[in-house]
Amino acid sequence: MDVAVLYSGGKDSNYALYWALKEGFNVKYLVNVESENKESYMFHIPNVHLTELSSKAVGIPLVKIYTKGEKEKEVEDLKKGLEKLDVEGIVTGAVASVYQKSRIDRVCEELGLKSFSPLWHKDPEWILRTVSNLFDVRIVGVYAYGLGKEWLGKRITKDNIDKLLNICEKYGIHKAFEGGEAETFVFDSPVFKKRIEVVEAEIEWHETWGIYNIKKAKLVDKE
Repeated sequence: MDVAVLYSGGKDSNYALYWALKEGFNVKYLVNVESENKESYMFHIPNVHLTELSSKAVGIPLVKIYTKGEKEKEVEDLKKGLEKLDVEGIVTGAVASVYQKSRIDRVCEELGLKSFSPLWHKDPEWILRTVSNLFDVRIVGVYAYGLGKEWLGKRITKDNIDKLLNICEKYGIHKAFEGGEAETFVFDSPVFKKRIEVVEAEIEWHETWGIYNIKKAKLVDKE
């Protein structure tokens, strides 16, 4: 089946891509929606410009959809972008947001496309452990009390994941960050032919929240 993967560069969309390829789907496109609204209801914001490198790393064309990020109208912008693609299905990394999944499912139904969400209602701790084991996944945004500046730019590994999960437990943070408590970006994956290396980055910190802004990055050969 020919499919497109809704792709932000984060852990969940990378799992969706990994799953689709493992299932034997022909992933024709990665679809990234770039929103002008930093508080978009639907779409991931930090470092989405790096999805161009992700696309080259995996060898699948990137389709960009631009939106002002206005509530509900951004869903129509997504639909207009998807209806141009010659695919039979859409794969997403939706985990628990009924708001997001219901709108994506509706768009797919209106366009006659099948909708796949391999992480839907999976255990959040299982998700975090699985993606951190599969990918080089790093935290690029923190927006919840309990997650401090020290996590920005940090890779989630077997050495720190228990500490991170304990913080989530203590402060009531969703363990897969489904509430927007943190954002991630994947720099390497089993399906990448090359990995992404950060050349220049800076931490933007605002007392209770922050972003790991990647100014420059490049593709390098895997060891």
